Amino acid sequence: MEIKRPSDSLIVMNELVLPNDTNMLNNLMGGKLMHWMDIAAAMSAQKHSKHVSVTAAVNNVSFNHPIKLGNVVTLQAKCVRAFNTSMEIYMEVWCQDMTQGEKIKCNEAFFTFVALDNQGVPVKVPLVEPLTEDEKILYDYALIRKQLKLLVSGKISIDKAPELLNQFNTWVDEGEQNKVKALLP
Repeated sequence: MEIKRPSDSLIVMNELVLPNDTNMLNNLMGGKLMHWMDIAAAMSAQKHSKHVSVTAAVNNVSFNHPIKLGNVVTLQAKCVRAFNTSMEIYMEVWCQDMTQGEKIKCNEAFFTFVALDNQGVPVKVPLVEPLTEDEKILYDYALIRKQLKLLVSGKISIDKAPELLNQFNTWVDEGEQNKVKALLP
């Protein structure tokens, strides 16, 4: 199976915030931004897999800074990890007032996409080989996020999520770990 780098799936998309895109405060509506993010993430997933790819989940969306009427929005998406038929796409959103020049990171999110063949059946996707330190961190945490989603949905038990458990153990002392473990499936 082919191995790709995150940079191989990089998509950069620009949008101009127009009056029809804003709320009553002249800020970009969250739903409009999510629409643009989904498009950019889908293009990245399809570039990575060379197949039609559909959104399976959107995680950890954070809206950190308002995007104003007239701003240029730059969306950057890349595949940071691939599993069997699914891919995690990392999304960064930047805004810029072209009269001021300063770019501000406004949002970020993780999207999960599944690649499909012409009959709509999931197909295997190329693996991802991270190169930079940042790519390696995103790659490692993608597995933890996947295990957390599966755990929360009841599809696996905590003993089937060793990376998640190890990360959890670094965050919480032993007494608290036992309390939380007792609540998990």
